[in-house]
Amino acid sequence: MSTDTDATARAQLIDLAAQFYDQFELGEIPHMELPTRSKTNIELDEEANVWVYGDRTSTRSANSVRGARKLLKAVYTIEFLADQLEQDRSSTLRELYYLSESWDNKEAQFNDQDESNQLIEDLEIVSEVTREDFHMRPEESGATIMGPLFLREQTRRGDREIHCQEDVGEGGYQIPNNPDTIEFLSSDAEFILCVETGGMRDRLVENGFDDDYGALVVHLKGQPARATRRITKRLHDELELPVTVFTDADPWSYRIFGSVAYGSIKSAHLSEYLATPQAQFIGIQPSDIVEYDLPTDPLTDSDINALENELTDPRFQTDYWEEQIELQLDIGKKAEQQALAARGLDFVTDTYLPERLEEMGIF
Repeated sequence: MSTDTDATARAQLIDLAAQFYDQFELGEIPHMELPTRSKTNIELDEEANVWVYGDRTSTRSANSVRGARKLLKAVYTIEFLADQLEQDRSSTLRELYYLSESWDNKEAQFNDQDESNQLIEDLEIVSEVTREDFHMRPEESGATIMGPLFLREQTRRGDREIHCQEDVGEGGYQIPNNPDTIEFLSSDAEFILCVETGGMRDRLVENGFDDDYGALVVHLKGQPARATRRITKRLHDELELPVTVFTDADPWSYRIFGSVAYGSIKSAHLSEYLATPQAQFIGIQPSDIVEYDLPTDPLTDSDINALENELTDPRFQTDYWEEQIELQLDIGKKAEQQALAARGLDFVTDTYLPERLEEMGIF
């Protein structure tokens, strides 16, 4: 069923295509201006406390063969998206890449999926419409929620009401591609616990952590999808729930936290929509490795390089992070969440997390 949002998104896309036409009419070379998407063009929005693109821009222009091809691909993609919205259909990012193979102009076809993914991001930025409102979906992320939350979800078969403990199996409630179609009806939750790995998520559920502590356990499935970050932000903002992020002790996991809390370079144009700057890190700390004598693996050269880069990453410019990263570089070790099992299967839910939550003032 087509909505007002669909009509607005379609109008924005058509307006964008019309701008190219107007440039032709004025005798200008067609072009599209975009923020430079690099670490050096990320800055803190002090009001929203999230990382956004700065003032540096780059221009996609038809004054070169390469630039002309990019704009041609943009026009074909805009036409496809506008038709998709008019027909109330949807497609995945992967399908868009393959669909371009059928376009009548070979120059408009994508070379690889990275190229088509980036173009969708470009169109989000210049049209100020999210890909979810374009009806574009990623491949299934499988991220889930388990906990005391009652919600209503809009589906093609009508609305349905779901309790994220009573009406779901052990796997939990699967987060839809567009969480803005969800209405939160009621909740007895005390806080949100975003968990990196499936093994730890299963341990928490099996031990009844969601019941015992009123936790909404959000399984991030590694680097979280946009839908996961969006629903986390909505749960925080609308239900006023504290957000904690529970990950491994390695540089890649710290970036998972940074993505939830402050946003990422790739989606900095959506940081205010996706990021939750109030999120707190409750993951395994380098200091925990020392204190609990956890089983570890040695840092690789790639790990060391990533940690050193994080020391200059604006998302980690605090005394806490500098102290923990310097300690990790000093001991040369990393540890997984499941390493806590060395102290017993119940240690994480009976001791580790309750103590950390108390230190944070959640309880």
